[in-house]
Amino acid sequence: MTISLGTSGADLGDDDVEVWLARADFGVDAGRYAACWGLLDAGERERAARFHFDRDRVTYVLAHSLARRALARHGDVAAEDWSFDIGERGRPEPAAAHGSPLRFNISHTHGLVACAVSLRRDVGVDVEAIDERTQVERVADRFFSPREVEDLMALPPGERRARFFTYWALKESYIKARGMGLALPLDGFSFVLEAGAPIRIEIDARLGDEPSRWQFVHDWATPDHSFAVGAARG
Repeated sequence: MTISLGTSGADLGDDDVEVWLARADFGVDAGRYAACWGLLDAGERERAARFHFDRDRVTYVLAHSLARRALARHGDVAAEDWSFDIGERGRPEPAAAHGSPLRFNISHTHGLVACAVSLRRDVGVDVEAIDERTQVERVADRFFSPREVEDLMALPPGERRARFFTYWALKESYIKARGMGLALPLDGFSFVLEAGAPIRIEIDARLGDEPSRWQFVHDWATPDHSFAVGAARG
């Protein structure tokens, strides 16, 4: 899997995943926000208007307009003209009427939004803002696999938070790529992180998936944002 940024200008190949990132600060420029709002359809605007907090509404608008711009970069449809079908578990895909091979996934957290785009490949992206309040050992013990918990606890206390949010972003990217949400138990699959080696996933047989068909990348989008992409092999 080749990861490229949306600003690279490169064409999208069968083995590529293109990632778009944008800051989502609460004080976003009014002109930029208005331009993003103008790309959304009536349904998206209606959903955005329902958010109680301005911060959440801004993040939603930026994330969904980012996805539209990313799709327009590689599809013969203007950003404001894309329409979407909603899958069985709520994941949007380009509407069948477009006849587009593009697949995409979006993620947003405090301060950052992301969109990943691929050709025909199931793809998931996740960004996580580092939260100093999270009790990482307790949360990991509840949701992570035994292998991941063991790996986390073997680290010095000062390194555990970064590893926790690395795991969390990777796990979310896999769940989102599968398009099954929390129907997949978080402790039913494990990520193996070894220095100098590609990221591997181990999957319990009851989840009905083959680990070898997946590729993953993790990085830090900013010093405070953990970022992961998972994609099925072409």
